[in-house]
Amino acid sequence: MYKRIRDLREDKDLSQAQIASILNISQSTYSRYESGYLDVPSEVLIALSRFYDVSVDYILGLKD
Repeated sequence: MYKRIRDLREDKDLSQAQIASILNISQSTYSRYESGYLDVPSEVLIALSRFYDVSVDYILGLKD
């Protein structure tokens, strides 16, 4: 999951700070999500899936 959220961000040429701003969280918190140091809350998963127009299942690695 963590690699997928990083890959999705990088595919859109966005910084961690930009995504953090969209999610209304700090860049350091978002960085911890991408590195796997913090579990990604369900509301953040939903927000990311809507932003990137992918399913939560895709982000979680359940579907390709």
